[in-house]
Formats: sequence, C-alpha cells, structure tokens
Amino acid sequence: MNENEEVVGKQSLDLKVWKKLWPFVKPYWGRILGIIFMMIFSAGVDVAMPLMLSYAVDNFVTPRVTTGIVPFTVVYGTIALLQIFSTYAFCRFCWAIEMRLGRDLKRATFYHLQKLSFSYYNQNSVGYLVARVMSDTGRISGMVAWGAVDLFWGVTYIIGVFVAMLCINFRLAILVILVVPVIVFLTKFFQKRILATNRKVRSLNSKITGAYNEGITGAKTSKTLVIESKNDRDFEELTGEMYRESMHLTRLNAVFIPIITFAGSFAAAIVLARGGHQVMNGVIKYGVLSAFITYALSVLDPIQNVARTIADVIATQVNVERVSALMEHPEDIKDSVEIEAKYGDCFEPKQENWEPIHGDIEFKDVWFKYPDGDDYILENFNLKIPAGTTVAIVGETGAGKSTLVNLACRFFEPNKGQILIDGVDYRERSQLWLHSGLGYVLQNPHLFSGSVRENIRYGRLDATDDEVAEAAKLVSADTVVAKLEKGYDSDVGEGGDRLSTGEKQLISFARAVLADPPIFVLDEATSSIDTETEQLIQNAISHILKGRTSFLIAHRLSTIRRADLILVVRDGKIIEQGTHDELIASKGYYESLYKKQFSAEAEENILH
Repeated sequence: MNENEEVVGKQSLDLKVWKKLWPFVKPYWGRILGIIFMMIFSAGVDVAMPLMLSYAVDNFVTPRVTTGIVPFTVVYGTIALLQIFSTYAFCRFCWAIEMRLGRDLKRATFYHLQKLSFSYYNQNSVGYLVARVMSDTGRISGMVAWGAVDLFWGVTYIIGVFVAMLCINFRLAILVILVVPVIVFLTKFFQKRILATNRKVRSLNSKITGAYNEGITGAKTSKTLVIESKNDRDFEELTGEMYRESMHLTRLNAVFIPIITFAGSFAAAIVLARGGHQVMNGVIKYGVLSAFITYALSVLDPIQNVARTIADVIATQVNVERVSALMEHPEDIKDSVEIEAKYGDCFEPKQENWEPIHGDIEFKDVWFKYPDGDDYILENFNLKIPAGTTVAIVGETGAGKSTLVNLACRFFEPNKGQILIDGVDYRERSQLWLHSGLGYVLQNPHLFSGSVRENIRYGRLDATDDEVAEAAKLVSADTVVAKLEKGYDSDVGEGGDRLSTGEKQLISFARAVLADPPIFVLDEATSSIDTETEQLIQNAISHILKGRTSFLIAHRLSTIRRADLILVVRDGKIIEQGTHDELIASKGYYESLYKKQFSAEAEENILH
C-alpha cells in the first residue's frame, strides 16, 4: 500500500483490527489488568461516596448528633486515601504503558522499514512514513493506555450508579433512567458527525505535515525557482481548509456539550422536584435526595465519556490499520528461510558462512518488468560480465539505464530467468552477502548527520582514521576536508546540506572506496563535479576499478570511452552493445547519441 491508497477506516468497531496489536500489548497485559482492577475499585468508591454522604446527612446533620461520627470519619478517610493511592498508581501505570507501547511500536515499524525494498520508498514519501512511525503509533499507545481506563471506569460507574439508585428508590431512579436514552441518542448523533470531521482534520494535518516537510527540504529549489508565493498560497489553502474544518468541529462540540449539560440539569431538576415533594411528605429522607441529585448530575457525564471513548476507539482504528499495513507490507525481495538460516539477515549476519565475491555476473534468459509496469523491459536477455569488466550504460534521460544495475544489485529480481554471481543464482545467497560486496555512488548522494570522518567510515566501520584519510586522498576528497574548519571532524549537516553536491559525491566516493568492494556502481557519480575536480579523480577511478566488476551509468565521455563494454539503452531496452570504437564504427543509435549528448562537453573541453 502506498500513500495514495490511504486507509479510510470503518465506521464501526472492528475487533479484528485491534487484535493485530496483541503482540505489542501482551507484555503489558498484567499491568493493564491491574489498571482495570484499580479503575473498577475507583468507580466503586465514586458510587459509594454519595451513599456515605447520604448516611452522614441522615444520621449526623439532620438529627444534629455526633454519636458514631469518629468511626464514620475513619472509614470515610480510609476509603478516600485508598482512592487517592489508586488514582496515583493507575496514572503512573498508564503513562508507563503509553510510553513503552509507543516505543515498541516505533521500534517495530522502523525495524520493518529497514527490511523493505527500494520500490517501497519510491512509492511512499518521507512525510507519509514519518506520520506512520510517529503520529499513528503515539495515538495508538495513548488510546490503549488511557482509553481502556476511561471505558472501564465509565461503564463500572454507570452500572454502579443505576444499581444504587434502584436500590435506594425505584421510582426516582426510573425518572433519571428515562433521560438516558435521550443522552445516548444525542451523543450518537453528534459523535458521528464529530468523528467524521475529526477524520478530515487529521487527514489535513498529515497533508500539512507533508507540505511543511517539503517546504523545508526543498527550500533551496523554491528560492532558485522563485516559487515562494506559490508555496505560500498552497500552504495557506491547506491551513485554511484545516481551520474551517476545525471550526466546524468546534461548533459541533459547542452545541453538543451544552445540550448534554442541560440534560443533566433537567434530570437533577426532576429529581429535586419529585424528591423534594417526597421529603416534605416524609416518604424519603434528605440524605436520599442529596444522593439522587448527586447521581443525576454525575452519571450523564460518564455516559457521554463512554460514547466519546468508543468513538475515539473507532477513529483510532484508522491509525491501527495504517501501522499494521506498514508492518504487514511484504518484502518485495526476501531470502528464503533456509538462506537466512545459513547466511543470517541484515540484523544478525553470519559472515563466517559468506563465500568471497569475485565479481563474475551473468544474465541468463532474463525477463523483467517493473511491478507497476505492463511491458517487459528485458526479454530473454543474456549477458556475461567477467570479473574485472567495466560496463558503461548510456542512453538519454529516462531511457531506463538503471534497470540493469538494479537487477545486478538485486534491488529487483527477474520475473523469469537467472542472474548468476560467480556462477551461482544470487537467490541462493543472501541479499546482505551481495550488498556487502557493492560499492555504490549515487548521482545525488546521501550523507548521514555527523562528521566527515563518520560518513566515510560507514564504508567499513572498523576502519582506522589513517584508512579513512587514505580513502579520501585516493579520490581527492581530502581537498574538501582541507576547506573545512574542523577537517575530518566537521559536521556535514542533515543529509549533508552544509556541503555542495559535488563535495558530497566526493565523500560518498571515498566511503565506497573504503569498503573495498569487488563490485562497483557509479550512478552518474561525477555529474556534479566540476571539470577540474573530475580530472583529479579520473586516474583514481581507473586505479580503483582495476580488477573490479564495475557498472558506470555514464555521464562523462572520458569514463565511457575507457569501458570494456558499452550498453546502449533506449525506451527501456538494450539496443546496442560493444566497445566505444565498435559502436562508433557501426554508425547506429550510439553514434547519434554520442554526437548529440557529448558535443557540448567536447566544446567545453576545447575551451578549457
């Protein structure tokens, strides 16, 4: 499921959805039962308090005597202290459960995200995933921790109040109970509309979060395109819509709450009128009347809260469905149980069982189409790439140059046929085994928050400072370090935003070099490096790629001409292959592409 297939959620309670949380709730089930027990006890005390006050009115206030008041005070004070302790304990337990359950859900979602394939991240935005991991998990943990408390306390209190009233005076109890269906109807009527509006507000909030995220991450692009006013209008439209929906929600609550309050006051007025008449006629005592008035005023609020809690539970189902959909999203590429048992996974690798990678790659009768595509990009494709071969892949923008590399790196798998690494189908080895042997430098590289040294060391975590410096020197990344105030200890910023794209590419190149991989992939990795800097690293590239199997999704002519094999891609299909001289001599598509794509670069080189 991607963000365009957003879960809408059902309008009624679905226990099957909530059962998906059981593995996360189970470790805290004992505490939850303890909280429920304390809530039942607290509700029982709340029901008993008006009865005790009624007893005090009839036995101490009305007759104006104090006989027996000391033991009564002791009992009353003990119950009050127990209730205070119970309230303290359940608040502490609820906070602990909310925090721990939220932590567990965040860990589980992030853990699963690490295992998902590249295609998942292509289909879902950062804002969408952040909302799932942060907002949704927080709402779920809060509902489990506090919603259960409100629900059990409310139900227990309502039942207790009705039982107490019926036992004290059946007729007065019926007068109060007759008001309950009206409250239930009004609550259901308003909560349905409040819930629907609340859904819209949360949906708009997610959109605003996404727009805010894009506004920050794309600030440089916005300024260069001078589209600040458009961004502001779009954001204003979103916030304006959220304001309107929020105000509609406020108006609903503004009408709903006074109506419920009036209903409670009306019930109390009925009790006061009828009960007062009975007190005057000696049918009931003052204490009974005071208890009934207390119950009449207090019982309607819990009814309203129970209805609201149920509505919140239903609303939170959407969050549960979103989080469970993320965690249930299948891994597009997954090792078999037997493979994981032998080689381990990305969290617990068994490197002692990994065979060395030499770099022989063979495409054998490969058919492939992308998961969201209808047509095959490769059909019965065969290609042998001996270890140490440098393969350049060229074509116009959007021609599908990355397809072959994505398959060779097992970011995608063939629909039919085999891809052999060192003569063995790579599905008979673990993904981590193959990926650990890759050095990948992207056109738009990503650096992690931290220092330059830390980012280079990601290539090999046990590398020494001298090895980090040597890798940087090999690709001229030391020239970047020399410009920084703290050298290798300089902070690169979030995503490397304190460095230029070219500087980030040099550091990512050093990171890949430090890993010393048998297979190298350069995805237009020198496209954002100026000509002078490129000249510095061309010799290093030739030295580094020597003896390694390399894929060059090419941008610079000099890199292409040195390749052992050039694959020409057009409309997602490989239409020509050979060396540079062979392809030029054939006077096919490559020659026309060469003249068109690289004539400007040739002119630039002449000028320099």
